Amino acid sequence: MADQRPSRIAFPVPTGRGAPRNDCPQRFGLAARDLDGDWLDQAEQIDGGLPPLRTSVQVERPKVILTRNTSPDVPFDRSINPYRGCEHGCIYCYARPSHAYHDLSPGLDFESKLFAKPDAPDLLRRELAKKGYRPAPIAFGTNTDAYQPIERDWKIMRGCLEVLAACNHPLTITTKSDRVVRDVDLLAPMAAKGLVAVSLSVTSLDPKVHRTLEPRAARPERRLAAIRALRAAGIPVHVNVSPVIPAITDAEIEAILEAAAEAGAQTASYIPVRLPHEVAPLFRAWLDVHYPDRAAKVMAQIQSLRGGRDNDPDFFSRMKGAGVWAQLLRTRFRLACRKLGLNEQHITLRTDLFCPPEGDQLRLI
Repeated sequence: MADQRPSRIAFPVPTGRGAPRNDCPQRFGLAARDLDGDWLDQAEQIDGGLPPLRTSVQVERPKVILTRNTSPDVPFDRSINPYRGCEHGCIYCYARPSHAYHDLSPGLDFESKLFAKPDAPDLLRRELAKKGYRPAPIAFGTNTDAYQPIERDWKIMRGCLEVLAACNHPLTITTKSDRVVRDVDLLAPMAAKGLVAVSLSVTSLDPKVHRTLEPRAARPERRLAAIRALRAAGIPVHVNVSPVIPAITDAEIEAILEAAAEAGAQTASYIPVRLPHEVAPLFRAWLDVHYPDRAAKVMAQIQSLRGGRDNDPDFFSRMKGAGVWAQLLRTRFRLACRKLGLNEQHITLRTDLFCPPEGDQLRLI
């Protein structure tokens, strides 16, 4: 559990981290969480910059790995998150509030106190073997990124891919990491059967914006290189210009789409920035640190998109926004896609090739 002492340090932002604070308000009436105590004690003893905030990983042992949803505005009904928390540190991440369920802060705890689910491949195999299971694409990366830095060592995503490949089960992947290219040896044969599509999220092409907005995610040029590598292997690729942040990244919509199309992306989408629950105060604090000259303008435009609020949780409108600014974004995006030949064909995945995993007894015969 994170340290519970009163907050003593909120600024400056720790090197390589996205959230400028850890003591954000909690929905559940819990004591505000602070930075790691040892880190604070050391900070008091040194003269100068703060030491790096260490990343820790705990093992989580869930009983099931498939998460079901009935949301009418998302194109999948099941998903898998091999990790809880995300080291990418994207300040706008709508998954940050989920850390509060574990008595941890959606701020720095979310990006430094992570949970890994090494049993995920076995749990997935067990789920797919259940009598009456009906296949539909499983979405990865819908909450936290399955290819975040700790995947390099844990390889939980790859284990899940091996299970799905053996069963000819369809899946989609959404990621900000070029680490997905590591698994081309599994993804390419699945793509040849119509079983997989990958979505690369590209938020900004500006290195300065990227460093503060998504400090530990792959650089924009590496994501574009990943699009090229995936397409060269015959894997369908979608680009997600998400989130679009008014007065910070919105001017880049056309440039991002052009770069992605040139790299080989076939389809595209976008989502205006969402600021649910604890994300809103964290985002405001981030603006005060990195964009004090336009913080008020950014929030005014976000509220214009969200009916006067920091966030709109309603189905359908939450993904598109409303009002004049939302209409302008839709028009710009549609015209750019038409010019670049994006979204001319939709990516569809097959489910008829699914073959349930063999049971242990059958393999012994």
